[in-house]
Amino acid sequence: SLDYCVVKIPRWDLSKFSLVCPKIGSSMKSVGEVMAIGRKFEEAFQKALRMVDENVNGFDPNLKSVNEGELSEPTDKRMFVLAAALKAEFTIDRLYDLTRIDKWFLKKMKNIVDFYMALESIDQRDMTRDILKKAKQMGFSDKQIAIAVRSTELAIRNQRTEFGVTPFVKQIDTVAAEWPASTNYLYTTYNACEHDLAFPGGYVMVLGSGVYRIGSSVEFDWCAVGCLRELKLLGKRTIMVNYNPETVSTDYDMCDRLYFEEISFEVVMDIYNLENPEGVILS
Repeated sequence: SLDYCVVKIPRWDLSKFSLVCPKIGSSMKSVGEVMAIGRKFEEAFQKALRMVDENVNGFDPNLKSVNEGELSEPTDKRMFVLAAALKAEFTIDRLYDLTRIDKWFLKKMKNIVDFYMALESIDQRDMTRDILKKAKQMGFSDKQIAIAVRSTELAIRNQRTEFGVTPFVKQIDTVAAEWPASTNYLYTTYNACEHDLAFPGGYVMVLGSGVYRIGSSVEFDWCAVGCLRELKLLGKRTIMVNYNPETVSTDYDMCDRLYFEEISFEVVMDIYNLENPEGVILS
């Protein structure tokens, strides 16, 4: 079987239109999508939520208030209403009756909220290596953990480094280990114990433009594609970091190493520290 989980979430920009109905139905309203990869659902799900909106830290139960109407008639923000409902101790059965979301997914979401509430009950000085590692394995970002324990992102990052809790780079195995995989699709995870490849250095890292939204679309991705092509002509090996599956920059043959990952300070620095590239180019 495959050893990774993929979560895709559409991007809605409904707030930019004053008269649009926020309810999600059969009509096409999304302007883009993101794709996150992890080794468990909780990890990939929280990654995807951060990818789709840079103002979101993950499956946050404090963003929205409980509203049964939004649970039964979905809007673009229903995920966070669902998180609030789980924090308010709605049962899985009650949420299933309201949302008709499969109970398997509801239980996984409850795991995230339960752990988030456990983090809120402690301070950073009470954070053990096991607690921090479990948080990272469930997809919590450093910033998300910092907010829960009333600290700062850099303080959590430093503590994580001291504890030796760092991500591992895994390769997408499209053949379920029947024979060695040779793809250049990569992702980082804390649910592993070794890297799938070596880091010889000497690459040039290019950051993509992320999810399509109103005002930022394929023309910005083309800048990254042009950059990759010029670097290739110069004989440079390239790394692309992006999470938009609709783009040309995430095609398998555009670069030497493709990280389907968040474009955030934490993740970019983690990749930078592992790959030790010659330089980083922002698009």
